[in-house]
Amino acid sequence: MGQVTAKQVMEMFDLKLISGQEGIGRHIPISDISRPGLEMAGYFTHYPANRVQLLGKTELSFFEMLEDGERKERMLKLCTDDTPVVIIAHDMEVPKELIEASGKKHVPVLATKMPTTRFSSLLTNFLESQLAPTTAVHGVLVDIYGVGVLLTGKSGVGKSETALELVKKGHRLVADDCVEIRQEGENTLIGQPPKLIEHLLEIRGVGIIDIMTLFGASAVRTFKRISLIIDLEIWDAEKTYDRLGLEEETMKIIDTEVTKLTIPVRPGRNLSVIIEVAAMNYRLKRMGVNAAEEFSKRLNDVIALDTH
Repeated sequence: MGQVTAKQVMEMFDLKLISGQEGIGRHIPISDISRPGLEMAGYFTHYPANRVQLLGKTELSFFEMLEDGERKERMLKLCTDDTPVVIIAHDMEVPKELIEASGKKHVPVLATKMPTTRFSSLLTNFLESQLAPTTAVHGVLVDIYGVGVLLTGKSGVGKSETALELVKKGHRLVADDCVEIRQEGENTLIGQPPKLIEHLLEIRGVGIIDIMTLFGASAVRTFKRISLIIDLEIWDAEKTYDRLGLEEETMKIIDTEVTKLTIPVRPGRNLSVIIEVAAMNYRLKRMGVNAAEEFSKRLNDVIALDTH
């Protein structure tokens, strides 16, 4: 899982640092954002201190109505050792009680000109992408007809060579050798390359090649949702391979089950064409057209006619 600090949020959204500079390196552990309205009213029983605290017009206008003693007490309770950051929306005036409390507890206070709801939405999206569960997989990720296809298989089976052929046909490379994957929301896996090897492809006998330099910017992507896994394996004469495609195999990555196909590799098989067709067939299935089921139904109809 990634890490985000208050400083990163400040730089990402060009926020103004008001006070509590000592705590600008505090980590934000979760993507949930708190609008502490009840806390301003004095109810701290279930105060989610470890969230980003976002104060807008509603919270601050109520705060203005409180007595001096209540104001100090509320802000001291708001700024805890666990509070990562307090953000003021609408570029509103920051209460002096909050500045004092943030100085004592070293909680950074930032300000934005954006409206509260708009900023809350942008910040939530940013935090969810940065704090999403992550993993790394050995393979090649290619965008084929809009379908993110992850090619897996043992080293030397021909993943990179197949990816090169697919790029030559107009498809786009996302990552070669190592694919960093993060889970953004339910059943959504996003794959991207490590920065060090972005746009690069390793071909045995040729070496490292830069796909963007050779084929142009349209031949690469910085990230892509993974929809299909194709496992390449050396043809095993004793193994029975699926010839109809009726059974759908899946592979679990983090918490998401992804459709998986196993394609045997042997001389004479045009892998790039097979993978293109697999991607197109996957899209058709998602649109409700299943050739294997149609064939099976036709076969059953013929058998039923013969038995009458």
